[in-house]
Amino acid sequence: MYKKILVAYNGTPESQSALHECIRINPPPSTEIHLLAVIQLCPYGMAGGYAPELAFTTNSQMMEQELERGRALMADAGLDVVPHFQMGEPVEVIGALADALGIDLIIVGHPRRKALAMRWWRGSMDALLIERVKSSILVAVHP
Repeated sequence: MYKKILVAYNGTPESQSALHECIRINPPPSTEIHLLAVIQLCPYGMAGGYAPELAFTTNSQMMEQELERGRALMADAGLDVVPHFQMGEPVEVIGALADALGIDLIIVGHPRRKALAMRWWRGSMDALLIERVKSSILVAVHP
């Protein structure tokens, strides 16, 4: 079985599916589980300047609170979780953390708004992540 699992989580219904999928597979207590929230910096940069610091700080605080809610939900399910909060491009941050920690399995959520194959052809995070990491990836599809 997997010894180290990384769950990408940002509070969206898709990422909640990833979190619930981790709970559903019921990893043994010896499994190291990491819950990662990433703030993407791109939305805060604008042509010729940056978005107000207040907006960035508010969104960071909201994401940290969401990360804690996810950690608490997993703890309620009996899982010991190490939370991580980072900034950057999600695929790069997920890949770098997976490499640094020696992750065996990454769990990400996927919306049903678009066909999975269409997203892969157009360069979705799921597809880009497959090219970036060495570990297995479980894509939890939001109903």
